[in-house]
Amino acid sequence: MCGCVKPICCPPQYCVQDYYAQRFVPVIHPIVTINRQNIIDVPQHYYQQTTQNVVVNQGFQGQGFPSNPAYQGNTNRSLFFLNRR
Repeated sequence: MCGCVKPICCPPQYCVQDYYAQRFVPVIHPIVTINRQNIIDVPQHYYQQTTQNVVVNQGFQGQGFPSNPAYQGNTNRSLFFLNRR
């Protein structure tokens, strides 16, 4: 052989270059909307008006009652209050 040298072959070295491709995976998030109606009590005031007719006996004008000291003066007003007792 004419001075030929047999080459040495080393095991290969690997250089890895990573590339990424996107693949979309659906992720579903359910949302439930609840419409709540809350009932609260609110007082609403009503006023009922009534009318009463009251008849007042006027008695005799200008006459006093001297025998009873409770009757003071000649007014019908004192008669009205005495009759309420």
